[in-house]
Amino acid sequence: MLRPSNLILAAAAVLAPMAHVLELPSTLTLDGPLWVAIQQHLYRGWGPVIGGPIEVAALATTLALLIIRRGRRETGLLTLAAALAYCGMIVTFFVFNNPVNSAVNTWTPASYPSDWQSYRARWETGHALAALLSLFALGALLRAWVIERNREVADRR
Repeated sequence: MLRPSNLILAAAAVLAPMAHVLELPSTLTLDGPLWVAIQQHLYRGWGPVIGGPIEVAALATTLALLIIRRGRRETGLLTLAAALAYCGMIVTFFVFNNPVNSAVNTWTPASYPSDWQSYRARWETGHALAALLSLFALGALLRAWVIERNREVADRR
C-alpha cells in the first residue's frame, strides 16, 4: 500500500506548483491591485490546506520507502533523490513563497509597495523551483517503481 500511496501523493505534489507555472504568462500581465487581490483571495488556504500537507505527506511516505529500500542501491538512491527534492520544495517555500505571502497579507489593492513586482517575481520563482523539484521527485519515484516491478516480474519467471 505504501508504494501506490506514495505515487499518488507524488503526483498530487506536482499539481499546485505546475498550476502556478502554467498560469505564469497570464499572471505576469496583471497590474498591482489585481495581483494583490488574487493573492489574498484566490490563493487563500491553498498552502495550509492543499500544498503543504500533500508535500509533507509525499516526503513522509518517501522516507518510509527509503527505509524499506535500504540496501537496494539503485532504488534506494532514486528514493533518496526524491526525498531530497521534497526537502528542497519545503525549503523553497520558506525561502521564496512564505516571506512574500506574509508581506502580501499586510497589503491592500489600494496600498501596496512600489516594488510589488519584485515580490511577484520571488513568489513565481519559488513555485517554478517547486514544480521542477516535484517533477524530479515524481520521476525518480516512478523509475524506482518500474525497477522494482521489473524485478518482481523477473522473480516470478
